[in-house]
Amino acid sequence: MTELKGVLKPTFRAQSRQFYLLLALTTLTVLIGLAMVASASTVDSFKQSANAGATFLRQGGFAIIGVAALAITSNLPLGFLRRIGALALYITLGLQLATVIFGVEINGNRNWLDLGFTSIQPSEFLKLGLILAFSHQLAQLSDDAIRNRQIWLRIFGASVAALFLVVALGKDMGTGVVMVVMLMGLFIIAGMPWSYTMGISLLGVGAAALLVIGSPSRLTRFDAWLNPEAADPMGVRWQYEHGTWALASGGIWGTGLGRSKLKWSWIPEVENDFIFAVIGEELGLIGAMVVILLFLALGLTMFSIAKNQTNSFSRNLVVGVMLWVVFQGLINISVVLGLLPVLGVPLPLISAGGSSLISTLAAIGVVLAVERDRVKSLGRVTR
Repeated sequence: MTELKGVLKPTFRAQSRQFYLLLALTTLTVLIGLAMVASASTVDSFKQSANAGATFLRQGGFAIIGVAALAITSNLPLGFLRRIGALALYITLGLQLATVIFGVEINGNRNWLDLGFTSIQPSEFLKLGLILAFSHQLAQLSDDAIRNRQIWLRIFGASVAALFLVVALGKDMGTGVVMVVMLMGLFIIAGMPWSYTMGISLLGVGAAALLVIGSPSRLTRFDAWLNPEAADPMGVRWQYEHGTWALASGGIWGTGLGRSKLKWSWIPEVENDFIFAVIGEELGLIGAMVVILLFLALGLTMFSIAKNQTNSFSRNLVVGVMLWVVFQGLINISVVLGLLPVLGVPLPLISAGGSSLISTLAAIGVVLAVERDRVKSLGRVTR
């Protein structure tokens, strides 16, 4: 109860420069995202509801909820985060299982759970559940080889269960790719033996190949990505090609905020997975580079916070969130640039979508909680 009272009464004492820098970078990225969602979604919103601002208003509501989630998680004591890790994983795995059974299928993926008044994407919250649970487990690694093997077996088992629900049953390979990159990076930094790393990598490549070959739609998208000059009678490359046109038409300085031409129903999911194309068109190369640099700055700031931690649990939490946010951003941008096949991954903090925005802000709040705890334990402001 004492810890929960602390959450309800946030502390505003001075924090480190990294704390305020991460908070400022996150706020700036969210504001840019709101502006771009307002611009990119006007046409589709008007077509769907006769209200050009409907998607923006909904995203603004999600942003308010996300900021509240950040404020709450940033004030949670580390002891509380450690204790709720397993529970968070069980709850998010349960929600993902419910999505597989009762969920709504959109564009071939069963990754949405309809709550009546709104829909959520549990796989976005599952990422945070995995980070919380595994950070605690990995912090218990020691010189005891038998105990370590048991820990790794539990972690691998939970990872396989999560990926099976998301990718094999939910058919959401994009989220699965983000989860694999996030988890593998966390495992390696936490000290996973190289024999495990090589074995899991080989199994992962084999599983990915089977998933692509076993799905006609995935195989078609993958083949279109490998052979961009081949005939495209099914229009598989439509989204990527029009996204490229949007980036090209923006030039260096862009056409101006709100003046995109390709958002006029030329790019599917333009306010979601392909919002970076509108950023490049309206804000030009300069605006696109600013967004890329923002993600780089977010990553470097979280890396600096992780480096300063004095315990494995705190370090693991920060590294997990850092890998999630930065690599999901890079994957989304790489898809728009044609460096990866279309995966259906949102741009963190920027793309329209409540589940992605709220879960990402909550995760960044956890990083802020880690840094707040470090500064509090030192009793003074540090670098």
